[in-house]
Amino acid sequence: MEGLALILLIVAGVIFIVFATAKLKLHPFLSLLIAAFGIGIISGLPLTEVVEAVNGGFGGLMSSIGLVIVFGTIIGVILEKSGAALRMAEIVLRVIGEKRPQMAMSLIGAIVSIPVFCDSGYVILASLKKALAKKAKVAVASMAIALATGLFATHTLVPPTPGPIAAAGNIGAEMYLGTIILVGALIAIPAIIVGYIWAMKVGTKMKVEGEDDEEVAYDYDAILKEFGEMPSAVKSFAPIVVPILLIGFSSVIAFAGWSGAFFDVFQFLGSPVVALLIGVLFAFLLLPKYDEETLSEWIGIGLKESAPILLITGAGGAFGSVISATPIADYIQGFGDNALITGVMFLFIPFFIAAALKSAQGSSTAALVITSTLVAPLLPELGIEGAMPLALVVMAIGSGAMVFSHVNDSYFWVVKEFSGMTVTQAYKAQSMGTLLQGIVSFVFTFLLWVIFV
Repeated sequence: MEGLALILLIVAGVIFIVFATAKLKLHPFLSLLIAAFGIGIISGLPLTEVVEAVNGGFGGLMSSIGLVIVFGTIIGVILEKSGAALRMAEIVLRVIGEKRPQMAMSLIGAIVSIPVFCDSGYVILASLKKALAKKAKVAVASMAIALATGLFATHTLVPPTPGPIAAAGNIGAEMYLGTIILVGALIAIPAIIVGYIWAMKVGTKMKVEGEDDEEVAYDYDAILKEFGEMPSAVKSFAPIVVPILLIGFSSVIAFAGWSGAFFDVFQFLGSPVVALLIGVLFAFLLLPKYDEETLSEWIGIGLKESAPILLITGAGGAFGSVISATPIADYIQGFGDNALITGVMFLFIPFFIAAALKSAQGSSTAALVITSTLVAPLLPELGIEGAMPLALVVMAIGSGAMVFSHVNDSYFWVVKEFSGMTVTQAYKAQSMGTLLQGIVSFVFTFLLWVIFV
């Protein structure tokens, strides 16, 4: 099978994945694997080659980013359990000031969500958000939107969050992780700002159920005391900051072409696997005690949370590997001179695919994984290679994966339930907020391509 028929087959495979995950509630891991085998067999690939492509794609991706995802998840769990995430929130609040509580919540969310999943981050910070709203005498909904959009911005754009890491691995950009972190943080800024503006514009006019209930007491100082003794600011930030600095410095060394024993050591320390392992070691300093609960159970929670992501990511790698094994690359090559899909215009393709997948099946991580596997075979044929172009492709996918959070997204329900909003209010606050974030992020991704590529 080749040409247009092959394109239609791949489209049918994607439709199957969306239908199976959204309607049949089949786990994305199995949906991706079934689609991979189906496309390989129906396209006419030799059966042994289909098996090799599936195994190679799954194992190849795990070898490059599997441990990075595991280490990042463990760091997030320790930050959550030890109270370090709450300590980071308190530090940001002190720096920003209690007179700008919504801005503080946006930044708190953005920082916490780099290592911690946005769902968990929102749950951790929900009581703090309500306490600050009461203390500052501002609408709870405005704080809820600010926190939710701040968490969501970095969740889809900034490694070591698993989604962007998986997307980078799928398109062969894992060696440019330092650039992707930098570009992701840059693109996240306008996403955070638009979320903050939406919180001030819409949230301040929205009243949630029980907001004025005097029986429900949220005292800021009491919440901090209830958690007990929290780690210091340095210990709290170190598991995030140290790996990012190491990866960033390693990228600078590679870009500058520096050589020598000193730089070789930092190249080693700045490789994503080693840098995140160092982050785990710094996270161990946050443990309140060293016993079976912290050293085994907390780590076990991290392993359990990383398992579904690893499986989805690996299955996505298998799906992409099968597509690459078909003659699709030869067909795509014929479009190489078409200005509609080359250069900066290409960014619309991953953006719209990711947006469609996110809206259809709800998971931003799944949208990032599936979209990156779909576009990966196109990149070499279109001459898209190198740190900045590939980083911006990841950003285009991440921007699409924001659009938009609604009732089939678990995060939508976390925000709704923990803020006291009605479904209608959550649509106006959360769904529209994430839609705006995705569009704004894509616009800035587009502009960066025009300027730097």
